[in-house]
Amino acid sequence: MALPKIAIIMSTTRQTRFGEKPAQWIYAIASQRNDMEVELLDLRDFPMPFFDEVASNAYAPTTNEVAVRWQQKVAEFDGYIFVTAEYNRGIPGVLKNALDYAYPEWNRKAAAFVGYGSVGAARSIEHLRLICVELQMAPTRTGVHIQGGDFMAVWRHGQSLTEIDYLQQNASTMLDELVWWTNALKAARAQS
Repeated sequence: MALPKIAIIMSTTRQTRFGEKPAQWIYAIASQRNDMEVELLDLRDFPMPFFDEVASNAYAPTTNEVAVRWQQKVAEFDGYIFVTAEYNRGIPGVLKNALDYAYPEWNRKAAAFVGYGSVGAARSIEHLRLICVELQMAPTRTGVHIQGGDFMAVWRHGQSLTEIDYLQQNASTMLDELVWWTNALKAARAQS
């Protein structure tokens, strides 16, 4: 069986975003593994308007060209890692919009999470897990939460994420879980 393809999705688009650092960090770790192929996806490359379609693409074709290109890109992957901030205890609006523009493309695939901020985006990730369940995805148990002093050390003081040992351990466990679920779901999709 071919290696599973995993998309690492940067889920903020602000000019001052921090998300590129953890996205590049988890990409570097995942790229060194021999059990997956990874690609970094930036929502800046898919500037979709607020969802204004007749219905979900599960029921009606999408008319927005950028959203169709997004759906086609999402469909290429077997699993996903969402790198997310926490905005007012929830996920960034641009991520919610991107999730809403696709439906069958997400179905029966695995999802893992890297969060950052004062509480490591813990509440945002819990929100995202619920959305993923509705999209018929299988969220992993373990996530990576870059929080508190560690977040500030990287954001404000130039520390590298590679210097924080527990993050490396969490990333390894999360990626192991993601590969297991991705392979299991990929095999099951092939049989159905």
